[in-house]
Amino acid sequence: MEIAGRELPDGSWWDWEVIAWDAGRLRLAAGYDLTHHHGLELVFVAPTFVSCPPGFQDPVFRPPTAEETARLTEALGETPPFVVAFEADAGGREPVSCLVAAERLDILSGFVPRHPRPGKETAPAAHDWPGPPLPTD
Repeated sequence: MEIAGRELPDGSWWDWEVIAWDAGRLRLAAGYDLTHHHGLELVFVAPTFVSCPPGFQDPVFRPPTAEETARLTEALGETPPFVVAFEADAGGREPVSCLVAAERLDILSGFVPRHPRPGKETAPAAHDWPGPPLPTD
């Protein structure tokens, strides 16, 4: 799977959800079942426009259309440095079109549990990403 010309790591990235969203970042988690863990995060740094549901499945990423880019430029007063568009299943009859504009995209992979052991954070920030899973005893 590719997003904005960058290949995503191999994996089953079917289930997606927004796990954090503020002025500094939009974090999307992905995995084959987000009930217990996820293995991929897309971190949109300094998002200026976000149009996507809080949870969705099976996104198909694509370059934004000229019309989408023009609308963003008009709304924001300048052309955003990074724009991602995609269609996804959000539980309705038809796929939903989504659009995200941001300063940049960071792609993080590694095992992140949903219900961590006592004393551990649920999901790390970009600067403390745990990396690939550690071997178990």
